[in-house]
Amino acid sequence: MMDKIWGQACAELEQSVGPNNYNHWIKPLRLTAVDDGAARFVSPTRFISDWVNRHFAKDIMAVLSRNGLSVERLRFDVGSTASRPAAPAAGAAPATEAATTRAPRADLGAPLDPRYTFGNFVVGKPNELAHAAARRVAEGGPVGFNPLFLYGGVGLGKTHLMHAIAHDYQARHPSAQVLYLSAEQFMYRFVQALRESTIMDFKGMFRNVNMLMVDDVQFIAGKDSTQEEFFHTFNALVDQGKQIVISADRAPAEIKGLEERIKSRLSCGLIVDLHPTTYELRLGILQSKTEVFRAQQPDLEIGAGVLEFLAHRITTNVRVLEGALQRLFAHASLLRREITLEVAQECLADILRTNDRKINIDDIQRKVAEHYNIRLADMMGPKRARNVARPRQIAMYLSKQLTSRSLPEIGRRFGGRDHTTIMHGVRKIEELLVEDSSMVEDIAVLKRMLEA
Repeated sequence: MMDKIWGQACAELEQSVGPNNYNHWIKPLRLTAVDDGAARFVSPTRFISDWVNRHFAKDIMAVLSRNGLSVERLRFDVGSTASRPAAPAAGAAPATEAATTRAPRADLGAPLDPRYTFGNFVVGKPNELAHAAARRVAEGGPVGFNPLFLYGGVGLGKTHLMHAIAHDYQARHPSAQVLYLSAEQFMYRFVQALRESTIMDFKGMFRNVNMLMVDDVQFIAGKDSTQEEFFHTFNALVDQGKQIVISADRAPAEIKGLEERIKSRLSCGLIVDLHPTTYELRLGILQSKTEVFRAQQPDLEIGAGVLEFLAHRITTNVRVLEGALQRLFAHASLLRREITLEVAQECLADILRTNDRKINIDDIQRKVAEHYNIRLADMMGPKRARNVARPRQIAMYLSKQLTSRSLPEIGRRFGGRDHTTIMHGVRKIEELLVEDSSMVEDIAVLKRMLEA
């Protein structure tokens, strides 16, 4: 009875969450019982349980309820007590974990976003090489470069391209195993395997895939044990001719704290920089998103020049651009108003003010270094001499005042310093501004130079 109901529920879940999410997370589960409002499942690993609990509990409960089972929460038993394993519960800790040997699985990566496909990736001059390389990798077969390393700032399309590669590759090679995850997830899995003495399962899971995709690899910098395992995993896959795709916020050589041997390995493939967007690319993205929304809401009205205005004014990254457009769509839909230029200016006032700030951290570091006659490299370097440390702190202060970057982001641009170091530098300059008139003059001069 349970198998029949769960089979019907699975068919609905595959439609609602998508084939990739279903195969990765739902399919390994087996429904064993429903009692006292709780649906009990068997899951192969605690990781699957945790992920299902966080991301799919509501979907599962809704589908089970539609199929005649009154379910208020999920519970999970971890272990291989059935042919198809299980996942964790909404608000409940895993019951017991069987000490049985778990079969390594290579399909336990992060879920892929169904929106991120090649079909809705807008190609322009800044990303055409990255797009072409991603397309080639997605085709499969001998590629000629391994790994493919994509890097660039926030919101330029790295993650979109990685998801698109995975979607397309799996469509072309249904039996292939693709593992996509962030560097932080890789580290979490590795630490968990060490803690639970399942390191051989970990190695088997990561080294028996057809394609490994690791997002934001800069986050393993400085984590020695994780880097060691990543290095050996990388070598094992390359030696087997398996494809690797990596992304980061900067080129391998510029990632502080990353071992030289890993930098060398990452540099042996194709390194592609996704450049900041141009006006033409931003306008193309806005037009594409607008057509998608119009298909859902045909009565949407957008005044002349609105998209051009947004493409000109919002230049930080694509995510901010898309978020601004989504806000306008919601405004128009809820208030039944045409999106005019005036409405856009009023609705997006905060975003537009932020994007009026053209100054970036590179500009600040360069101007401060010139003003105090120190080397630009000293801004990122370890020197603590007063004639270097004080200008560095001034640059940190101005970066906090004149840009919208977070403290951790500023820290990364100053040689990978911790955010607490940036806070200390900012506070020091704030104190000096109260008691030192020459500091006030210096800051005023630097601001005028930067805002000119």
